[in-house]
Amino acid sequence: MVASFLSFVNGSRTIRPPVARVQTEVARTATAGHDGSPVGAGAWFDGHLDAPKGKQRMDTESLRSIVAGLMPDLLEELGSLVRIPSVAFPGYPEAPVLEAAERTVELARRAGFADAALQPVPRGYPPVVGEISGPEGSPTVVLYAHYDVQPAPPEQGWTTDPWLPVVRSDGRLGGRGAADDKSGIAMHLATIRAFGGRPPCTVRLVVEGMEETTSNLEAFVEGRPDLFGADVFVVADMGNLDVGVPTLTTTLRGEVSCVVTLSTLEHPLHSGVFGGPAPDAMIALARLLATLHDEHGDVAVEGVTRAGLSSGDVSEVDFRAMADLPDDTALIGTGPVGSRLWSSPSVSAIGIDSTTIEGSSNVLLPSARAKLSMRIVPGAEPRAELDALERHLRTRAPWGAAVEVERVKTAPGFRCATDGPTFAAARNALRAAFGRPSVDAGSGGSIPLLDSLRTVSPRAEFILWGAEDMARSRIHASDESVDPSEIERMVLAQALLLLDLGSGGG
Repeated sequence: MVASFLSFVNGSRTIRPPVARVQTEVARTATAGHDGSPVGAGAWFDGHLDAPKGKQRMDTESLRSIVAGLMPDLLEELGSLVRIPSVAFPGYPEAPVLEAAERTVELARRAGFADAALQPVPRGYPPVVGEISGPEGSPTVVLYAHYDVQPAPPEQGWTTDPWLPVVRSDGRLGGRGAADDKSGIAMHLATIRAFGGRPPCTVRLVVEGMEETTSNLEAFVEGRPDLFGADVFVVADMGNLDVGVPTLTTTLRGEVSCVVTLSTLEHPLHSGVFGGPAPDAMIALARLLATLHDEHGDVAVEGVTRAGLSSGDVSEVDFRAMADLPDDTALIGTGPVGSRLWSSPSVSAIGIDSTTIEGSSNVLLPSARAKLSMRIVPGAEPRAELDALERHLRTRAPWGAAVEVERVKTAPGFRCATDGPTFAAARNALRAAFGRPSVDAGSGGSIPLLDSLRTVSPRAEFILWGAEDMARSRIHASDESVDPSEIERMVLAQALLLLDLGSGGG
């Protein structure tokens, strides 16, 4: 499939407990071409959607063949999305983000969501929503992804143009958003195409446009709860621990953030004439930031919630390889690496405002500021965690520096129930698709929307997975990429899950 892509690049119901799984009943189904119509198992389903409940079956290998046949189109369409610099952050142009939104609508309609459209929102960029009704009595499944991406500034050290999709020597597709999260869009649409646009259950597609910045979808959920009543939410904004290691994400950390400003002088001063007795705001800020961790690198903010061990772990050797850490760089914190990543707080300075080296002169700075992001453990109350961080900053500033704290964000963590029938069905689907049992793991990332979805549909199950493998995707960083084989196997797993749900399993 990669070779065929090179030319492009270079040019509500209660769900019953599990029942018998997919059985072989059908002949191999041919796939369609590039004419823009839904492709996949449509012909097969034309004769089987009206079959008695529990009889709509397709064997795994037939479905695997169908998905493989979809990959050239999938990769071409994914590449077309990567080409669009859909950065929704303030200060970036609006036109590319809206272009990505319209392109997503176009692709969704082509896959079978005939009513796919941009939904009006009070602020920001619109989500894409579409629905395909399944057989009467079948469950409703919401498929979630997002079309906005992180910025890709040159100082990150990209070795290729981030907006030009390129197949690398290792076969991975590179480019900003190739993994996070335009691969999720590709996964969802290919899943529907595997059924010829006629999935075995009701499927609602929701593609957000502001996930990477200050999301507007939580307010949209509250205003349109009718669109989010569901039995299952499938969130394709995660990934396996490594390529070929099927992983279900079970916990997400939350995030709180703020901007702290320290002021020590009324105005700039000559660093030679006044330096020594007069405190430099930048040095004061550095000393304050150093108090956020103890000598081991653990968060030293009093009152911040700390959790127990996580459901999975990562070896130090594997983590070093994933993060490309230099041999001489020590890991910080104590306890298992997995717990440090997924069930313990962390705090980082993600931005600093000060004089640039290029613009520097012999001047003491009167003020300096930093933006802090603190990841909080699942179950912690975000406002209380930010209170603790703000209290620490206000009471630890050195030399009588004046402190201002601007609160920016409070987002809760999330914990999936893992004992439900749909979660069991997802494990089975991953095992069939990857040929090995799945593992459970946490994620240090945050998706605040999930808490809102749970409020609207408190009995729904959540499946968090995707093609953003932790080992090599480098999401949010330079040279982001995705492995096409991960997308292919995840499409198969997702299609198998829908088959199971539509047949009365899961």
